[in-house]
Amino acid sequence: MKRILIAEDKSSMRHMLRQVFEENGFDVVEAADGEEAVNRIREGALDLVITDVKMPKADGMTVLKECRAALPRTPVIVMTAFGTIESAVDTMRHGAFDYIVKPFSISEIELKAQRAFEQGRLVSENEYLKEELSHQVGQIVGHGEKMQHIYRLIRKVAIGTPPVFILGESGTGKELVAREIHRQSARAAHPFVAVNCAALSEGLLESELFGHERGAFTGALFQKKGRFELADGGTLFLDEVAELSPQLQVKLLRALQEKAFERVGGTKTITTDVRILAATNRDIRREIAERRFREDLFFRLNVVSITLPPLRERPEDISELVDHFLSKYSAAMHKPISLAPDVLTCLTAYSWPGNVRELENLIERLIVLADGDRVDCTDLPPEITGGPPAPSASPEGLTGRIDQLEREMIRRTIEDCSYNQTRAAKVLGLKRSSLQYKLKKYGLRPSSV
Repeated sequence: MKRILIAEDKSSMRHMLRQVFEENGFDVVEAADGEEAVNRIREGALDLVITDVKMPKADGMTVLKECRAALPRTPVIVMTAFGTIESAVDTMRHGAFDYIVKPFSISEIELKAQRAFEQGRLVSENEYLKEELSHQVGQIVGHGEKMQHIYRLIRKVAIGTPPVFILGESGTGKELVAREIHRQSARAAHPFVAVNCAALSEGLLESELFGHERGAFTGALFQKKGRFELADGGTLFLDEVAELSPQLQVKLLRALQEKAFERVGGTKTITTDVRILAATNRDIRREIAERRFREDLFFRLNVVSITLPPLRERPEDISELVDHFLSKYSAAMHKPISLAPDVLTCLTAYSWPGNVRELENLIERLIVLADGDRVDCTDLPPEITGGPPAPSASPEGLTGRIDQLEREMIRRTIEDCSYNQTRAAKVLGLKRSSLQYKLKKYGLRPSSV
């Protein structure tokens, strides 16, 4: 519920405005003079201030200056008589949102208040978008069967507002999936707000999620809206949610259950309409079993789940991803680069522990360091190639290079499978006997792999 301060020395005007706004569902507080208005502003938690220009003890300009200092994002509408329009215009030069001349109709003040609320919403959204713009990434890339399955899930869960839990290793694109769910939903015209739960300390994260009042802690010079408020009407993405402390898990659960919360240092209950999307790279079932993550919070977040495959399980998408990142960074650096054919072979054979993010970083690095307009295998780091490339271009050299790539692929796969030969053979698409032959051929015994 939005909260409005009406500062006016005439009681009849205050009571009339109070009745108008309370009938429209707003919480209204009153001030009979400028000094009382200043005190109300210092209490914080105001979404709009409507003040008269001339009042006892302190005038409208004083009220405006205090509001700009304590609540810089709260719009101020100034009421004025015809003879003091010049004073009202002066307040606008100092940051008032608008003024209205007495006598005015109810529809006039309602319209100006509506415009003020809309401006406040746009300012909050723009500030958040400026902060987040540099972190946004392009659309999801990949048309293999595993990603087609993900796309079908996204289309299904985008309808309605159920919470979605997105699971997957680091670098698989969990935030991209969250953004795509939001984009395809009925909330697409409203904010998508993301917060990385692993990036901030517990105290800062609580303030980031729920906001804080002025003076709530050292350094809290202004009232701040949290991500829950900024996402009102839209989507809130809680990345790495399993990193939340037990105390914050309790507060988040309460906010989700009651759809309400209080800012840090505040006592007023705030309600918002937010769709929650959450993500983690941890084994969430293990976290619950070991009592590091609350089971009741998991059930609240996990109405629907989407598990993203690691890049090593969708090698058919690597070529498309490489083309995408080549185009992106070549254009950004004005440096067109092509890859030698055997480079893609190397990239496809690699297991990509860092997933798509690792591939993107590699392509960017290759373009930055490239001396010419072409990259070949000698430009790849040794962890990709498994060692220096074969120096000979003869058929024997090519055969040796293929053997080297095959050996490295088998070595990495059997490591990833904890030396389980049956599972490794399945991942490689080989019979177990064929895998055993190749292990012997390449000297890959358990002690050496």
